[in-house]
Amino acid sequence: MTRHFGVLIPSTNTTCEIEYGRLLPADLKVHVARLGKGGNTPFSPSLDTDLAYQSKMLGDARVEAIALAQTSASLFDDDYCAKAVATMAAGAKAPAVTSAQAIGQAVQALGAKRIAIATPYSPDALARAKRYYETKYGLEVVAMEGFDANDSYAIGKMGPENARDAFRRINSDQVEILVVPGGNFPTMPSIAAWEQEFGKPVITTNQAALWAVMRLMKRDGGVAGYGRLLAG
Repeated sequence: MTRHFGVLIPSTNTTCEIEYGRLLPADLKVHVARLGKGGNTPFSPSLDTDLAYQSKMLGDARVEAIALAQTSASLFDDDYCAKAVATMAAGAKAPAVTSAQAIGQAVQALGAKRIAIATPYSPDALARAKRYYETKYGLEVVAMEGFDANDSYAIGKMGPENARDAFRRINSDQVEILVVPGGNFPTMPSIAAWEQEFGKPVITTNQAALWAVMRLMKRDGGVAGYGRLLAG
């Protein structure tokens, strides 16, 4: 049986549709809607009116679950995730999750607490990510590195070697999981290789969002080839 889920992405995202379109198993189908942003930086939150409207449009496609793949949006307002999830769920008439929540839930599901973060984020957004995961999920961010990106389109063109090289600098025996926030940063095809090289799980925005919606859909089984989180 074919299962359908929805993903909301910023209008500047050029990665999420490609990663899901190429990598999903045959029984999973994604439906994507784009959101305008309330600012001019890669980390500006999406417009509330768009969030409500596009969630309803995905609801018209009868998706079983919906995710917002914009992790940074959750970092600038302590109540953002709760408000966004309520808006999405009401519009789509389906359970919802933000990718920021998905990453935190994924780390907890793997039984870990100490993480290292490598991301395109600016120093301010990176500091906010540290605060978010430590206060919302009780995690310990033991190391982090951002690439100080200030252009959404540049993030979409970044190579995965940026994350790999950062891992080599910040990884240590203290780190239990390597985390790569950023839905527009192309990473999913590299996860398995990174896990083999560094010997520990890797969690990325689009991977975690997929994992979270599959849980909301109560889909049995995993998705092979994209890390321990999705292995099932």
